[in-house]
Amino acid sequence: MTTPTPRQVFLAALRGEATPRIPVAPLAVHFCARVAGISLHRYTSDAAALADAVIRYHARFRPDAVTLSADTWVSAQAMGATVGPLGEDQPWGGRGEPRVRSLADVRALPPPDPERQGRYPLMLEALRRVVAAVGRDTAVVACFDQFPFSLAAALMGLNELMLALDDDPALVRALMERCHGFGLAYGRALAAAGADVLTGGDSPAGLIGPRRYREFALPFEQRLIAGLRAATGKPVSLHICGNAEPILADMVRSGADLLEIDYRTDLAFACRTVGPDLALWGNLDPVAVLAQGDSAGVRAAARRALVAAGGHRRFVLGSGCTLAVETPFANVDALIAAGHERAD
Repeated sequence: MTTPTPRQVFLAALRGEATPRIPVAPLAVHFCARVAGISLHRYTSDAAALADAVIRYHARFRPDAVTLSADTWVSAQAMGATVGPLGEDQPWGGRGEPRVRSLADVRALPPPDPERQGRYPLMLEALRRVVAAVGRDTAVVACFDQFPFSLAAALMGLNELMLALDDDPALVRALMERCHGFGLAYGRALAAAGADVLTGGDSPAGLIGPRRYREFALPFEQRLIAGLRAATGKPVSLHICGNAEPILADMVRSGADLLEIDYRTDLAFACRTVGPDLALWGNLDPVAVLAQGDSAGVRAAARRALVAAGGHRRFVLGSGCTLAVETPFANVDALIAAGHERAD
């Protein structure tokens, strides 16, 4: 029998099929810049440099999947927010006044055009380069940036958005409607450029409590995930940082094929909550274990995660959030090696 490729192992695990080993894929984003020896400014603003960094990370560590992402401001910039590098070795972020303050500002937002707006063309070019270099062997996960609630927070400012949930919910929903359109257009463009899996973050939605999550964030997650799956046929992942236990059952209802679980969420609890038909990806502590620990500690934490997820066929071992830039290479090696050993 032919040995399956890492890409086949990763995608089979998402489908719940039997795999010869546990797929493993740390969430490596800015860490790739360190592997390539380039600044975060260059990583987030140069398509060739971004792609080369991901390709070099792949060549050094051989994970089962790589992730293409720059920062959490790609779509906000495309929608007209003032965005720029915060320093030579820092990613891009919001600068100046919020893009949206009123319904008039929402109506003034442009229609989505992933081939022309902001860094969308840069990201699509980088993705094509990564897919051409490693996509036949390794799964390529492309980040469509943020789900509508989180993108609205970037455009309004998080504090202003939180106040508007009570003071002007119509404004929030109108803005999220436009954010949904950008997420759908960008995700479709990433799929067309060769992504195997589409992922987006909605971490600010984890801060508003279960009731408001169900009222504001979840309906737009459901719509965007359903729209992307219908348009592309690709699996869609949902990432929410922090302890997601209070909203985990609701996240299941999002329709996502895969939930990225932070280290603050108990993995055994997550497996019980989501059931056998939903994939989980995580969840080693990226700071205390992976960045500040040693190889022995990483192996021990990985074994604990494998035991916690032992009865969950749809599981990918990885970091609970993005790897810190300073993470020792030996610790990433230890995590990937541990993923190739099934738990007892």
